[in-house]
Amino acid sequence: MIVKKKIVTIIGLGLIGSSILRAFSFYLKDKFYVKVYDNNSEHLKVVKSFNIADEICNSAEDSVKDSDLVILAIPVGSMAEVGKLISPYLKKGAILTDTGSTKLSVIKDLSLLIPKNVFLVPSHPLAGTEHSGPKAGFHNLFEGRYWIIISNRNDKKGIFLEKLFKKFGSKVEFMDEFYHDKVLAITSHLPHLIAYSIVDTANNLESDLKNDVIRYSATGFRDFTRLASSDPTMWRDVFLNNSEAVLEMLQRFNEDLSALQKLIRKKDSNELYNFFKNSKEIRNKIIEAKQHLPEASKLK
Repeated sequence: MIVKKKIVTIIGLGLIGSSILRAFSFYLKDKFYVKVYDNNSEHLKVVKSFNIADEICNSAEDSVKDSDLVILAIPVGSMAEVGKLISPYLKKGAILTDTGSTKLSVIKDLSLLIPKNVFLVPSHPLAGTEHSGPKAGFHNLFEGRYWIIISNRNDKKGIFLEKLFKKFGSKVEFMDEFYHDKVLAITSHLPHLIAYSIVDTANNLESDLKNDVIRYSATGFRDFTRLASSDPTMWRDVFLNNSEAVLEMLQRFNEDLSALQKLIRKKDSNELYNFFKNSKEIRNKIIEAKQHLPEASKLK
């Protein structure tokens, strides 16, 4: 018996989108027919050279026709625009998901655009690097990393995505969009904001001092500011679309930072030690949870 392949469309071929394409090719090559589209023609040329997509499409509209699953791996600020383009062409019964770092805004932008017979199930892989573009992707980017699904745990479409993402090696969790955006504000969005800010602080130093900061950058500065190499369009959209949660966490961070400044001014040795000790223990727990970055694999 010949089993017809399910058709998947990936729109957006940056780090995440190209990694999803690679994951389909590596883990599920015989199970899905994968179509891809990106509005950047250079990205399409690069992905075509990989020879792993079943079909390179010329428009977002054409790419979603007949697709059982559509994955929007695009900046959250582009969701509404792309949603309007593809909405009339989505297949009845199709699942529409995304990889955006904010979920309230995605639901707001897409829920009123898509037909009632299409199922919106937002999701978010907690994976990435500071690099961008299709060449930055690798098939095991999602291995051992959490992939959040915004859905009821018993929803059939959510369960379908859960099984799919687990094939990529992900650990899947379900949560609501409000909780997701608060959690990501502190675990992802705020660290990126601080990294961008400290680079800007270094850039605004006096000329000689700035040059020496760049020249003598130690591992701490380089590692901490790695996040500032991330895609600026994506992060602009994240902060604009999750501003409420980010500002709340930024206020808390500023309060904690002020308290730390007071300890330093008072030269409070014991409290400073306890602060660093507690932070070290929390950091060690993160490492023990194995939320490390998988080593980039060569395209196979």
